[in-house]
Amino acid sequence: MKLYEDLKWRGLINDITSPELIDKLNEGGMTFYVGVDPTGESLHIGHFLTVIATVKRLKDAGHKPIIIAGGGTGLIGDPKPNVERPMITKEAVKHNIECIKRQVSNFLHDDITIVNNADWLLEMNAIDFLRDYGKHFNINYMINKDTVKRRLDIGITYTEFSYMILQSIDFLKLYEKYNCTLQIGGQDQWGNITSGLELIRKIHGDKVKCYGLTVPLVTKSDGSKFGKTEKGESLWLDKERTSPYKMYQYFINSEDVMVIDYLKKLTFLTKEEIEKLEQSLKEEPEKRLAQKALAYNIVKFLHGEEEAKNAKKISEDIFSGKFNSDMPTIRIQDTSINIIDLLIKSNIAISKSEAKRLIMQGGIKINDEKILDENHTIVLDKEIVLQKGKKTFIRIEK
Repeated sequence: MKLYEDLKWRGLINDITSPELIDKLNEGGMTFYVGVDPTGESLHIGHFLTVIATVKRLKDAGHKPIIIAGGGTGLIGDPKPNVERPMITKEAVKHNIECIKRQVSNFLHDDITIVNNADWLLEMNAIDFLRDYGKHFNINYMINKDTVKRRLDIGITYTEFSYMILQSIDFLKLYEKYNCTLQIGGQDQWGNITSGLELIRKIHGDKVKCYGLTVPLVTKSDGSKFGKTEKGESLWLDKERTSPYKMYQYFINSEDVMVIDYLKKLTFLTKEEIEKLEQSLKEEPEKRLAQKALAYNIVKFLHGEEEAKNAKKISEDIFSGKFNSDMPTIRIQDTSINIIDLLIKSNIAISKSEAKRLIMQGGIKINDEKILDENHTIVLDKEIVLQKGKKTFIRIEK
C-alpha cells in the first residue's frame, strides 16, 4: 500500500489543499514541516499523532521532516476557540524548547531538522512586519478563518489575531531556506496552513507548488478531549511526568468502539495485524486483545520494550488477580500509611534513614509512579504494588 492510501486507510487525512499532493506523497522526496508551540516541558499524547506518529510515517516513506519549535509563536500562542491563551515567559519558552528538542530527537532520532522560529520572528521590527507581511493579509479574509470566527463573539486580542500571520511567515521562511513545500497539522490548523500558502503565492508567484495536509483530531466516542485522565490530567510523553504504567492503563481502558481507530492512528502495526485484532474484538471482546496491543505498542514506542513489558506485568498482576509467585504479599489494616512506614513494614528498608535515601535516589515506585516525597501518604483503598528498583515488587493489600 502506498503512503497516501495507507494514511487514508488509517483515517489520517482530514483534508489536503490539492489532489496533486497524492502523487507527491506517494513519490517521496518532499521536505515538510510541522510546528509545536512550547507551552510545556514535554509533548503530550495530543501531540503524538501529528508531531511524532505522522511525521515518522512520512519520514519512513522518504520525505524529509522539519520540526519548528515555536520560540517566537510560543510567546503569542495559537488562539483557543473559547478563551484567551495565557502568555508564558521568554525564559520558560526557551527552557521548554530545549526539553522538546531532546524529546523529539529521541523519538525520531538525529536525522531530523529542528528549527526555532524565534530566529526570524524576534529579529523583525514592527514596521517590517506590517510593510513586508501585513499588507498581504486582508482583514475580511482573516476573520473568516474558523478559529478567529469562533472568537469574534467573545472577543479576540490583536496579539492572538496576528498569530495567523506569524505562522504564515514560518512557512514562507522554510520554503525559502529549505525548499519546504508541505505543512502538516491538526485539522484546527487548516486556516493557518492555507494562509501560509497564500503568502508564499503572493510573494513568489502562482507557479510555486506548495501544499497543506491536515490530520483529524483524535477524540473519545462522545467527542470529548482525548488524552486526559479521569482527573483531567494530561498524558505526557515524558515518563517522569506520566509513567509508562499510567500510559499503559489509559490505553488498555480504551472503549471497544474506539480502539481500532486508535490502533490505526497511533501505532505502527500493519493493516493485517490490525484487521486480525479487529476480528478478535468482534468474536472474543472479553479478551481485550486490541486494547492490550494498543497499550503495549504505544508504551514500547515511547519508552522501549522493557518499560512496556514492565507496565504490562504490573497491570496484569494488579487487575487480573494473577500475581506471580515471586511477588510477596503483605496486608496492612490501616486505611492510609506514610511511605516511610510502608517501606519499613514491607522490609524494603530497615530504617527511616535508609527509606529516605531510597526515596531521594528515585528508587521507590507505587503502581509504577515514582515517589519523591518522604511525606507522601498512600491511601489503601485498593491493592497496590510497591516497587524498589527494577526487580523487587511487593503486593500491598488491605
